[in-house]
Amino acid sequence: MSWLTNYVRPKIRALVSKSDVPDNLWTKCNNCGQMIFHRDLAAGNKVCPNCDHHMRLTAEERLKLLFDGESYELLELAETVQDPLRFRDQQRYTERLKKARSSTGLDDAIQVAVGEIGGQSAVVAAFDFRFMGGSMGVAVGEGFLTGARAAVERNAAFIAIPASGGARMQEGILSLMQMPRTVIAVEMVKDAGLPYVVILTDPTTGGVTASFAMLGDVTLAEPGAVIGFAGSRVIEETIRETLPDGFQRAEYLHEHGMVDMVVPRKALRGTLSRLLDLLMVPLAPKTADKPPPEAPAETAEAEASETPDDAAEPAPESAEETAPETSPEPEESQRAAQ
Repeated sequence: MSWLTNYVRPKIRALVSKSDVPDNLWTKCNNCGQMIFHRDLAAGNKVCPNCDHHMRLTAEERLKLLFDGESYELLELAETVQDPLRFRDQQRYTERLKKARSSTGLDDAIQVAVGEIGGQSAVVAAFDFRFMGGSMGVAVGEGFLTGARAAVERNAAFIAIPASGGARMQEGILSLMQMPRTVIAVEMVKDAGLPYVVILTDPTTGGVTASFAMLGDVTLAEPGAVIGFAGSRVIEETIRETLPDGFQRAEYLHEHGMVDMVVPRKALRGTLSRLLDLLMVPLAPKTADKPPPEAPAETAEAEASETPDDAAEPAPESAEETAPETSPEPEESQRAAQ
């Protein structure tokens, strides 16, 4: 009897009964604890309607949010060495990469896309925090450099959207070398006269903050985003002081001049469109070098007539030339009359 109750009956119920309610219909807000219906959450771009908390977006969701008509083209990134140091902690680095790729469907923590924002050409490099915390390794540095080169080649604006915990420790010094590489990429864009815009999202910390994330011509941030180099707990233990409320949040950095604007997610595309309209100044057409045209004869004569009389008349060579002419003598005039 126990065999029928414990084994056969559950098997029959599993075949007959169906789960009509999916598990992902509701999402709990991490800030206020409010349960949000999945359609309402998607319609609001993952912003809590109760407390206005901005939840994290994937790289794909970022790109669809910014580009016109959700239309863009992903750039193919160069392949890099997966495990240059053969690193292993609790598990091999290659195993961590396989796990992250299978769960996210991404090759690494960055995606680079080309499209239009408000009718202006733009190249966007978006990070995905799901892939090993958005950490920056060799592949991420190569992807960022690819985006900068594409912006220069297409004469387009370059937009970076970091969401990262910093450098990837599994790649050691090679991950730290991506900091100067990304700085060089930013300088390459600026030397071409193109705008470089950064949108700081939650979180932006570590080596990413210490490199390209703070070099934007215009720096935007999402509300409530954590932005900084070291964590607040590390800072408090180092300086042995209590940090103010809201420290390392986007609003705090805006008040202290490190962020230009704190833009809600629903107004982000419109703000970027206005910025690109102002920053993307059309270049003047290049004209071939031509010799100056010759002045016409009439113009030359007019210029000659405008010269002062003193300069036109030559200076007298001797006193005889300057002496006035004398009238003829009387006798000579009478002989001429006869």
